[in-house]
Amino acid sequence: MEARAVAKYMRISPQKVRKLAQVVKGKKVEAGLDILKFMPQKASGMVHKVINSAVSNATTKNDAVDVDDLIIKNVYVDQGPTLKRFRARARGRGTRILKRTSHITVILSEDTV
Repeated sequence: MEARAVAKYMRISPQKVRKLAQVVKGKKVEAGLDILKFMPQKASGMVHKVINSAVSNATTKNDAVDVDDLIIKNVYVDQGPTLKRFRARARGRGTRILKRTSHITVILSEDTV
């Protein structure tokens, strides 16, 4: 049984979230949440929230599922739309600022040991 959760349009660069996604991929849900709880990055809170949502989706879909047996099968981060802004610079110029967004997807599955 698989359960998934998606968080769209998160205001953080996908590059920053992918670092954390690699850390928790393949681990048990409880271990992954413990790791994320003590990481200082902003993205750790976002990924933590999506994993909790996926666990909730799994229990809603099937009451017989054991949360302790769930593993984080896959976490992938796609790039969302980019907000384009300008900042004033010297001599009347302007430079472009790209404010990137991310779509975070978490897939959980039951550990078949």
